[in-house]
Amino acid sequence: MIVSIRGKVTALEPSHVCVECGGLGYLVRISLNTYSALQGKQEIFLHTHFQVREDAHTLFGFADQQELSLFEQLISISGVGGNTALMILSSISSADLYTAISEEDTQALKRVKGIGAKTAGRIILELKDKIKLPEGGSSATTAGGSQSQLKAEALAALVQLGLNKTVMSKRIDQILKSKGADLKVEEIIKLALKNG
Repeated sequence: MIVSIRGKVTALEPSHVCVECGGLGYLVRISLNTYSALQGKQEIFLHTHFQVREDAHTLFGFADQQELSLFEQLISISGVGGNTALMILSSISSADLYTAISEEDTQALKRVKGIGAKTAGRIILELKDKIKLPEGGSSATTAGGSQSQLKAEALAALVQLGLNKTVMSKRIDQILKSKGADLKVEEIIKLALKNG
C-alpha cells in the first residue's frame, strides 16, 4: 500500500498533480483544497490512498491527514467512490463537511453535483457517529488570473471530473459574468459543481 509520496512537482492541475519520485512520475488525483495548498511549491509531500480496481489503479493525494481521513470515510459508504468523494471534498471544505454531517444538513451535501437526497442521507447516517468537528480552519486559496485562463483551467478540471464540457463551459461563463474575474480557479469550480 502506498501511504505517502514526496517528490518534485512536474505538473499541477486543479484535479491532479504529477510528482517525480525516484525517477518515476506519478499521477496523483487531488481535491481543490489540496490544489490550493500545493500552489507555488516545487517539492511536495502528500498523504495518499491507493485504490486498486479491476479497470484502474488510482493514487489519490491529500495535503493533510484530516482530508485523507474524510476521503477514506466517504469511500467506505456504499455508492460513494473515489471520484465522488473527491468531488465532495472539492465542493465543501473539510470543516463545512464535518459541520454538515454533525448537524445532519442534507441540503449542504445535496448542493454537490451528483449527490442526491438518498446519498446525502446515507453519508450523514453512516458518518455522524464516526466524526468529530475539527479545530483547524480552511485551506489557503490561490490568486486569480485572466478570465480566459481561469475559464480554461476550471473547465479542464471539471471535464476531468467527468462532467459535460459544453454544459460546464456555459455554467462557467455565467459564473464569470455574475461574479467577475476576481474569482480564483477553485472558487469557479466549486460554484460550477453546485447544483442549480
